[in-house]
Amino acid sequence: MKKYLFFILILFFGISCTTENKEYRTISIEVLKDKIAGGWAGKMIGVTYGFPTEFVAQGHIFEDSIRWTPDDIDGSLWQDDLYVQLSFMMTMDKHGVDAPAKEYQKSLATAGFSLFHANAQAQKNYYDSIFPPMSGHPDYNFHADDIDFQIESDYIGFMCPSMPNQAVELADKVGHIMNYGDGYYGGVFVAALYAEAFFESNILSIVEHALKSIPVESDYHRIIKDVILLYEHYPNDWRETWQELENKWGNVKVCGSGTDFNIDAKLNGAYIVLGLLYGEGDYYKTLEITTRCGQDSDCNPSNAMAVLGVMNGLSSFPQDMRESITNIGDSTFVNTNYTFNKAVENTYQYAVKFVKERGGEIISDEIKIKREVPIAPELEVSFPDNLFSYKFSIFETDKWQFTNDWPIHSGGPNNVYQTRYGEKAGDELEFTFEGTGICLNGNWVRDGGKADIYLDGTLHRTIDTYSFYGNQEHWHVNLWHAFNLEPGEHTVKVVVKEEKRPESEGTRVYVSEALIYKTGTKKSDTFKFSFQ
Repeated sequence: MKKYLFFILILFFGISCTTENKEYRTISIEVLKDKIAGGWAGKMIGVTYGFPTEFVAQGHIFEDSIRWTPDDIDGSLWQDDLYVQLSFMMTMDKHGVDAPAKEYQKSLATAGFSLFHANAQAQKNYYDSIFPPMSGHPDYNFHADDIDFQIESDYIGFMCPSMPNQAVELADKVGHIMNYGDGYYGGVFVAALYAEAFFESNILSIVEHALKSIPVESDYHRIIKDVILLYEHYPNDWRETWQELENKWGNVKVCGSGTDFNIDAKLNGAYIVLGLLYGEGDYYKTLEITTRCGQDSDCNPSNAMAVLGVMNGLSSFPQDMRESITNIGDSTFVNTNYTFNKAVENTYQYAVKFVKERGGEIISDEIKIKREVPIAPELEVSFPDNLFSYKFSIFETDKWQFTNDWPIHSGGPNNVYQTRYGEKAGDELEFTFEGTGICLNGNWVRDGGKADIYLDGTLHRTIDTYSFYGNQEHWHVNLWHAFNLEPGEHTVKVVVKEEKRPESEGTRVYVSEALIYKTGTKKSDTFKFSFQ
């Protein structure tokens, strides 16, 4: 009887310990800091490895030689993959983690550094008094599905070990400054990869767990599941997987319509996962494969390498990589007050704060973290069922009706961007199109002025084309767009107001082309892989 009771007690305590282990994860302070350092170092290594190839390969695999040495890592001090998100950490340092989203947008808009795509639109939206979450909403951000938040959400994952829901809370505030839908989910997914990588060494398991943090109905979720399926079918040939992905998803985008250029978050996110799976944990193999996938081929290896850094810690990196990181550990990232060493320490401090707030504790030299069951945010779809149809240039004069003179202008680097402009009251242009969506492209420049846009005879929006924020102008960008229109013919009229911001040098409104969209079934919704 005593032996039986003893057995019952042992079984009880065994179950208790197992239950506790399932509820909490424990990590030493030293190991946690090493993993955080590995994440930041991975970002720095990956972005410099792929930087010379960025957008060189569009719609095809990059097959040229890749020349990189660890000495190149110092170039990370000037990379937007690092300094943009460090500006968000600076906002946290100054205003606290509960700072409103507008403060984060302000830091993005006023920091003085160059921005592009969704970030640039979020910056301009700040000065046009369009604030989060509308600054990232597809109604006001043509780049809502772009990669921007995906490449700057790393700090969130680094400070949320095994806390994916804490990561989603932070991501919801910052990610909707510049993105929405799949663009937002890209940042959530990457942050979730890191959250899981702190305690998991199986890459496929990390990916599958991270997927639980985004809606299963989203295209982003679907494309990552496709990568897993293709990896299982072509376990030894990443090029076959790349080609199948390109066939199905290569043209599923809004930004870059009508070109091979693809800065869409989900395709580039698929390249991150492809590199991780086929890289098999090897640093150089992961870097090479992720880079050769092309498109945004500095950001993608940067994310992939950071996952390995969190998984294994900086101490596991090759010695020459570690030495190069150490050599610039106290060098400041441009446009910030952050160094690598400061980023690691502050990220650690925020991680400890979140661990305690969410039911964990610090015991001696160990950190006890309460596990979280991932809860995905609600489904958002930026541009449902919108397909690129056709486009026409401002120089196809039969498509446009001009009131008054609209002179031709050459601008941008080497004067390669051709537009026509109006600058006086009474300067108007009008065109009709057949479709359910429209994007009007032109320039944001230092002498940009304002115009009223009429859609089917009704004032839709007043646009302001001035931009010299961060001493940066933008050519051939989205001036105005409208989607989800009724099928059929529509009329657009641009009426120059001869008005401007006080800081603008002129009242010109530059127009380059119109992109037309239709409603239909995306190729990715019906496509079958070659083996299906």
